[in-house]
Amino acid sequence: MNTRVRTKFALALLLAATPLFALAQSAPVSLGYVLQADVLAGSKQDAVAKLAESGRDWIVIDAFFTGDERWAPADLAAIRKGKAGRKVIAYLSIGEAEDYRPYWRKEWDAAHSGKPSAAAPPFLLAQNPEWKGNYRVKYWQPTWQAIILAEVDRIMAAGFDGVYLDIVDGFETFERNGSGDDYEDNKIDPETKQSYRRDMVDFVKQIALRARKANPAALLIPQNGAQLLAHKDFLKIVDAIGIEDLFADGDKPRKPGDVRDVLDDLAPMIAARKPVFDVEYPRKPELQSRVKEQATSHGFVWLVTGRELKTLGESGK
Repeated sequence: MNTRVRTKFALALLLAATPLFALAQSAPVSLGYVLQADVLAGSKQDAVAKLAESGRDWIVIDAFFTGDERWAPADLAAIRKGKAGRKVIAYLSIGEAEDYRPYWRKEWDAAHSGKPSAAAPPFLLAQNPEWKGNYRVKYWQPTWQAIILAEVDRIMAAGFDGVYLDIVDGFETFERNGSGDDYEDNKIDPETKQSYRRDMVDFVKQIALRARKANPAALLIPQNGAQLLAHKDFLKIVDAIGIEDLFADGDKPRKPGDVRDVLDDLAPMIAARKPVFDVEYPRKPELQSRVKEQATSHGFVWLVTGRELKTLGESGK
């Protein structure tokens, strides 16, 4: 075996044994997650300054500063410049349609009833009763995926370091049997003839390919939906995962059994030594301290903040 072949073989072994994330960059120890930057500061200039000075390693912000004003590449560069190695990542909901986004058309729900009108596209379903203005979607349908992939193109063109994908756990809506809490794991989608979970994995893989076509180092971070980590191809393409309400549901501690279930789902991520962001929303100081300790004990990066995501909150590891 000549020297060049031996070198390539050694590199292949290294790549097989080492998480790609560890090869590419150092792990973050803090997180910023602000979706209402216009509330964080009165102007975009002030918001850029606050985010730049925040001290956070990775910062997730909405792709828009306000409803119709995007962040400019210079804004992202200024935020990134505030700390060496910082990553600025765009929030993108892929499992629900939001009626305040540019892609939304008024005729999709002309009566504002929360139910799609006859003019709505086939992918659109009823409004999420817990989040006004957010509508469930058949995320596997090509028309919806085209909308999201076009937004990924715009996000990457703006200079973001990657995408933070929300409602990745949208498959759970379709796994529910009836209106109760009875769920069927890996339930089959009659439209695609594969599981709703597989539908989501395939969609996220398309997003990864699109983002990394623009920037091979683009970060891909799903929020929730840790069950998908059982799919090896999903685990391979994600760089980190965000989990909300792991140890507390607002100001109520989670039941130990519920915590264990999520930790079991996270086991492949932990074994791969990829970052887990624990995003918690308690207001009680004693519970805040408790979730910080629990997250730290598992090696997770914790963020304690308000559910409205208007502030930087507190973060550490």
